[in-house]
Amino acid sequence: VQLQASGGGLVQAGDSLRLSCAASGRTENILTRGWFRQAPGKAREFVAAIGWRSGSTYYKDSVKGRFTISRDSAKNTVTLQMNSLKPEDTAVYYCATSDRKLSSVSGNYDYWGQGTLVTVSS
Repeated sequence: VQLQASGGGLVQAGDSLRLSCAASGRTENILTRGWFRQAPGKAREFVAAIGWRSGSTYYKDSVKGRFTISRDSAKNTVTLQMNSLKPEDTAVYYCATSDRKLSSVSGNYDYWGQGTLVTVSS
């Protein structure tokens, strides 16, 4: 499975960004697709996930109500719509896939994209 993330950039606090992650290759076993992020000097953390077949979603508490994860099965793409961005959202965002059910544990994810940088200025 190959993942290509895009959509990062530099924005001001309160602005919005949309990240996309396109998957290719042998994707038939994917059950969950997720987004993680890693801020400078910090560990990678879970942001959001979506059940690829069910459409069920799962969010990190601090992004609930601001971020929305969605899927487009026809395009094999997952999107993370990020609204009301805050400086603490600044990080490299990674998309990932798992053959397990919804999880926030990075070790449960098998394939990772290259990351896209989101910078939110105050």
